[in-house]
Amino acid sequence: MKPFFRSHQYRRFKNTLITLLLLGLFITLAKLSTRYSTQSDISNNGSNTLSTVSLDLLSSLPDPITITAYIKQGLPIRAQIGQLVDRYKLRKTNLSLVFIDPDLQPEKTREFNIGAQGIILVEYQDHLEKLNYIDESSLTNALLQLASAQQHWLSFLSGHGERSPSGTANFDLGLFAKALTRRNIKALALNLAAIPAIPDNSALLVISAPTSPLLTDEWAIIKRYLDDGGNLLLLSDPNNLLLSTLQDYLGIKALPGVIVDSDTQLKEINDPRFVVISAYPSHAINLGFQASSLFPVTAGLTISPNSHFKVEPLLQSSINSWTETGTISGKIRYDANSHEQQGPLTVAYALTRTTAKNSEQRIIVIGDGDFLSNAYLGHVGNSELGLRMVSWLSHDSHFLTIPAKIAVDKSLALSQTTVSFMGFGFLMIMPLLLISCGFFIWRIRKNR
Repeated sequence: MKPFFRSHQYRRFKNTLITLLLLGLFITLAKLSTRYSTQSDISNNGSNTLSTVSLDLLSSLPDPITITAYIKQGLPIRAQIGQLVDRYKLRKTNLSLVFIDPDLQPEKTREFNIGAQGIILVEYQDHLEKLNYIDESSLTNALLQLASAQQHWLSFLSGHGERSPSGTANFDLGLFAKALTRRNIKALALNLAAIPAIPDNSALLVISAPTSPLLTDEWAIIKRYLDDGGNLLLLSDPNNLLLSTLQDYLGIKALPGVIVDSDTQLKEINDPRFVVISAYPSHAINLGFQASSLFPVTAGLTISPNSHFKVEPLLQSSINSWTETGTISGKIRYDANSHEQQGPLTVAYALTRTTAKNSEQRIIVIGDGDFLSNAYLGHVGNSELGLRMVSWLSHDSHFLTIPAKIAVDKSLALSQTTVSFMGFGFLMIMPLLLISCGFFIWRIRKNR
């Protein structure tokens, strides 16, 4: 009995030891899983993995990245943002994501013009990018823009009733100037009566719908600046004749009247003069831009035959728009027998030409300056569109093309014969096979 008893004790001791070792292994693996994670993307097109373009950019950004999403609690988009940012965190451990309910921080809501849809703020090296829509392309390009941000000086023409970059009135550009500051771009008012030259370090001249005429000497300074290859952002208004001299120089003409759009009522906007643009012509500024933009009172633009620039349409109204030359009240309609023109109409043009210094001069002419004003800057894509324009004009636009991950065709087309065969197989053949197997096993066991 003793040898058997000792053998039994040995087996119990061995089994207990193996159990303890397995438990210790499982506990160790569980603790390690809380500190380290790994994943594998087995999708056919790698739809759950960042592209090599994004991965290469992240490896070149050594400093911490902070993403703050001002999204209301309970919205499913929070989970979508979290899933996207988690892919970035796998490659960059010092990237953080914070969710904040904008209703709990009204001061931030006012500061950043946070609308009902919320915004996402991306911060890197004390520079800030504001996104209204987030996917891999928009987030990666926001990081690229922050990493390559260079300090620029912008000159805003003043002294003629223009919108002020430091003003707080609804028609001023104070909020847009603050958005430029977060991009390391300084906006300064320039009065040519006091400073009879445009500074050489100014990357861009902004002229925003003057309400009083410029002096002859001032026009001469601006013309000399443009002849030397200076970049320009020209914000006009309908029927503003004070800019006709400059528009003639550029080869751009403003159509008479105001653009009205019958589609605005579908977007719950009662004023037909409001133009909402959600589809954009192909241009470097519009690349990857998906948000809609709002233009309150807009003039249509056309190209004159004597333009010395390469001219490309940048913004266009819908096909249901036209230039209304009459009084806008009550029911209005397009009059084909008048000088009114049917849409789509060009709202903005991008002009380029090669200068004597073998550099590219860039100019944008827009038939509305209100879209960047304090009153309308917070509308979905207005701020981002304005920042894209400034970056392109300043030759500081950077954009990476993220390869599209097109899902494979998931539809399965079956002929009627195939469907009938599959139905017969599942309803008749498979049950008969199971019954036959059961009967065969029963016969074997019975004969034993």
